[in-house]
Amino acid sequence: MKRRLTEEERRLWSGAMRSVRPLRPSGTAHGLSDSPPTSAPTITGHEGAYKPSEASRPEHAGRAGPALPLAPLARRERQRLSRGRSAIDARMDLHGLTQAQAHRALLNFLRRAQGEGARFVLVITGTGARGSEDERGVLRRQVPQWLGLPEFRPYVVGFESAHAAHGGAGALYVRLRRARA
Repeated sequence: MKRRLTEEERRLWSGAMRSVRPLRPSGTAHGLSDSPPTSAPTITGHEGAYKPSEASRPEHAGRAGPALPLAPLARRERQRLSRGRSAIDARMDLHGLTQAQAHRALLNFLRRAQGEGARFVLVITGTGARGSEDERGVLRRQVPQWLGLPEFRPYVVGFESAHAAHGGAGALYVRLRRARA
């Protein structure tokens, strides 16, 4: 026999339900519909949440459909990379570059690596110059944010800090998307 809710429990439940929105519109199977979305989806990942604008998206990114959230590397992938059982297909060292130079160089590097069929790359940012803690490692802080930007999305599936043998906190393993034909 099921227990009935008390008046207080009903009041609490109805209060909680007022702030809840459905995950997908009613009447659609698995959230898919024939009509295009009315607004850009919110994308979350390591960098926080943002809404990509149509103006900032590269032309070829539109073919892939809506951008998916960045995914961290699977535990097995990370282990294989750190132990040397999976190859790191390319490396990029951003030491000594300004933010503008590093941004441009990183985008070109990822584009070229994807075109060559690379699956995993290592991006070395360094830990930053010695100084106060909030001034250290500008590229170390910026590169993960850049990887989530719309212009990087056609190339990057996900990323994670590298193992100590590959640079630790001053480097990132980046998993690339397969190049579209």
